[in-house]
Amino acid sequence: MNILDVRDLTIRTADGRILVDGLSLAIAPGERLGLIGESGSGKSLTTLAVLGLLPDGMTATGSAELAGTQIVGASEKQLTGVRGRDAAIVFQEPLTALDPLMRVGRQIAEPLARRRGLRGTGLKRAVVAALEQVRLPEPDRIARAFPHEISGGQRQRVAIAMALACDPKLLIADEPTTALDVTVQSDMLDLLDTLVRERDMAVLFVSHDLAVVSKVTDRVLVMKDGHAVEQGDVREIVRAPREEYTKALVASARQLESALDLRSAG
Repeated sequence: MNILDVRDLTIRTADGRILVDGLSLAIAPGERLGLIGESGSGKSLTTLAVLGLLPDGMTATGSAELAGTQIVGASEKQLTGVRGRDAAIVFQEPLTALDPLMRVGRQIAEPLARRRGLRGTGLKRAVVAALEQVRLPEPDRIARAFPHEISGGQRQRVAIAMALACDPKLLIADEPTTALDVTVQSDMLDLLDTLVRERDMAVLFVSHDLAVVSKVTDRVLVMKDGHAVEQGDVREIVRAPREEYTKALVASARQLESALDLRSAG
């Protein structure tokens, strides 16, 4: 059974405008799918819909089954049981997920206590272990810090630690490296690749950058204006894209890679 099975998903605004139109996709356990498109393509809205997190004024129709639970039309109680356990999300800006008024360690401790029933010393050890697994130095210090007291790259690692705390079956990564500089971005991609590989975890990786997606996914689905325009093995898409829009994304990715290679050589 697929961990995520989306069929004919349509997302509308309150005035009837269609933002995602009849999208279908599937992710098997342990599989990595890249969802790629420019701003406004509907890729991020798709990820919010499959977790029941669409903003007020938007509605979803069709079907989105996550680990056997129908998300479209589900109650908040049903959704709370799915989030964290079956799927978790890492956003582009980690402050979206982090409470600025709560220490980092406590924010990681909450899902661990809720989902795994940990308390006391066992909970403290689990928090430190979660920070260590995302390669954060001085985990005890980081655990005591507030989000504004650590760097952007460290905040993103904390957000990843929170997402992975309960070992979800599916990790949704929505532009998780876009706000980071090139060096930190590369380290973060390596970290994500290692963590999901160790857990044999499925991934839905969302980005506007095909060069990034090609490093961490097996398959790719290209979106434009709320529609899927092309999908397939990521290596085949990069080697021989069929649609003009996909060809433009591939050309842009190659130009970026060439520019970065020149920068590194310099």
